[in-house]
Amino acid sequence: MTNRLLMKKHLTILGSTGTIGCKTLKIVERFRDRFSVTALAAAHNLQLLARQIQIHDPQVAVTYDAQGAEKLRKLVPESRVRILFGEAGYRAAVLCEPVDMVVGAMVGAAGLMPTLTAIEAGKDIALANKETLVMAGEIVMRRAAEKGVRILPVDSEHSAIFQCLKGHRRKDLSRIHLTASGGPLLNRPLEAFKNVAVADALNHPTWRMGKKISIDSATLMNKGLEVIEAKHLFAVPRSRIEVVIHPQSIVHSMVSYQDGSMIAQMGVPDMTAAIAYALSYPRRLPLGMPLPDFAGMALTFQAPDLEKFPCLKLACEACDTGGTLPAVLNAANEMAVEAFLNERIGFCDIADVIRRTLSVHSALLQPELSDILHADAWARNQARSIILETDPPQSGEKR
Repeated sequence: MTNRLLMKKHLTILGSTGTIGCKTLKIVERFRDRFSVTALAAAHNLQLLARQIQIHDPQVAVTYDAQGAEKLRKLVPESRVRILFGEAGYRAAVLCEPVDMVVGAMVGAAGLMPTLTAIEAGKDIALANKETLVMAGEIVMRRAAEKGVRILPVDSEHSAIFQCLKGHRRKDLSRIHLTASGGPLLNRPLEAFKNVAVADALNHPTWRMGKKISIDSATLMNKGLEVIEAKHLFAVPRSRIEVVIHPQSIVHSMVSYQDGSMIAQMGVPDMTAAIAYALSYPRRLPLGMPLPDFAGMALTFQAPDLEKFPCLKLACEACDTGGTLPAVLNAANEMAVEAFLNERIGFCDIADVIRRTLSVHSALLQPELSDILHADAWARNQARSIILETDPPQSGEKR
């Protein structure tokens, strides 16, 4: 164990140009004696990916498609990096030697297959891509156990729970208390939701995230997805996972035990510590992060309003049913959020698209991976049709 801890960790970072990916690379830059980058993968931000290649000199870089790969080659003409693209490229980035940990920081369902590839290859996972466990949590966790692979949570809430469980008997656990900031619309009255603009929903009060996750935070779908993720990560039934609104985002999550004791993990609202803990576990890195100013703040907690935020309720119901339903929920949400960001549907339509998609899906309760992938594709087509009904094309417009 000691030798493993002292060895330099070689990383593949999937989603290197996103918020989590960029913070991960900042940690690597600070602790080059502990980490090195073997492969980077990003979909479209080629200018930033090119800068990351110049700084970290990876063996492999992956883009979304062949066109992106060709553009990237022109941006880094003198680099030795092998530039790949598409599904085969992501697979190569995961399997590349001497990688021993894959940072799953991709957004959406695209993270599932690379994560499974990494597990089959025996690579540990620092998981920020919650959709992987939302879609196929039972399959992913079972395969990880069979392969002896560690899945270390990067989400601040799941990292908090992971830390709060350490040193305590699991059979004494009573509940998981998953905190949520409430997002930018927490105090807006329900009747005003129909007028929520994209800029309003993106204006998160405490966290800086990508657009898709920011919208999920505004609808509380992000917390619903995290409920499903927590169920699989910690092998706890959904009935023992409680969502608590905590606008200050200082308490990242809590657990309670059967004797009435509660343990909370706290810190400033910054993902750096959670990422670093996953990378360096069980060690903690000297990050120099500021501590919360408790003397100058009040910490408040409240129950979520499921009438204002129906996406959370839909996610919990999908979690209760299980099977292919969470994959359908996730796919419909991805389509609806994209449509909202493109101003094709309103904010309240997001939940409606998801609800209508779920209502016509016949869930398979013990699906194989192929069933989950089929359900994902079906849900995207179904949600697309509903979005077209919600936002019919204008005269002369083609879709």
